[in-house]
Amino acid sequence: MTTATPTGAPVAGPPGPAAKKAAKKAAKQRRSGRFDVRERPELLLVPGVFVVLIVLWEFVIPLFVDDYVLPVPSRIVESLWSQLTDALFWGHLEVTLRESLIGFVIGVGTAVLLGTAISQVRLVEKTLMPYVVAFQTVPKVALAPLFVVWFGFGLTSKIVMAAVISFFPMLINVIEGLKAADADRIQMLTVFGASKLQIFRMVRLPSAMPFIFAGLDIGIVFAILGAVVGEFIGAKEGLGYLLLQTNYNFDIAGMFAVLVVLSVLGLLAHSLIRFTQRKVAFWAEESRVIAA
Repeated sequence: MTTATPTGAPVAGPPGPAAKKAAKKAAKQRRSGRFDVRERPELLLVPGVFVVLIVLWEFVIPLFVDDYVLPVPSRIVESLWSQLTDALFWGHLEVTLRESLIGFVIGVGTAVLLGTAISQVRLVEKTLMPYVVAFQTVPKVALAPLFVVWFGFGLTSKIVMAAVISFFPMLINVIEGLKAADADRIQMLTVFGASKLQIFRMVRLPSAMPFIFAGLDIGIVFAILGAVVGEFIGAKEGLGYLLLQTNYNFDIAGMFAVLVVLSVLGLLAHSLIRFTQRKVAFWAEESRVIAA
């Protein structure tokens, strides 16, 4: 795959139309094999294990554990249905979603800007990285009481908590992703007179896309976690507040129902990020990037 430099010489660049078409074709072939049980036995094993666990939980575990300590799945489903049919529950859900999404956008946006500056400007890296590392070592959950004192019991403290806890995974991924660009391609473009902006657009940014989406994937889940933790410390609404209320009332089935909703939120957020990655950075779909 080639692209023209400022001097007109062909050099390696980001995916062009032909490469994109080939990548889409390969992705389509991979998707066609996703439902082949012979190649992916987990398609049967995952639901099979789930069914076995539910059956054991429903009929065997109650013989050894009291129902008020560990409710059976049928009671949890009843409690979940009761909450889903209650308008008050949807109000709590809306509050948590608002806190999580606003905090996520703020945290990710700040991380992208700061991560880009740190990775591209050596002076900024040398100046700010010690502070970033030092702040990263602080347990983010321990900051929640401070945020409540500083920003009050309203939405602001939860948004700040969600932003802070989703900021660092994104920051580290942006820095590592922009630094992971192929040095030979950068050197070749430099020789042919490409500017730093052109190198960033044609080499660094495409190379960083798998890392960026890994950061988004981790960050959105952490943002939900941060909002719920903030609601634990002090709130009058939200799923975290509802979870505390069910705990105070010894409604264990209700607690499990709220946890199920939080798990579904996390899975939906993860699926949305993965779907977006397949559309935006499909050439990196099979990349395995782990950074937090």
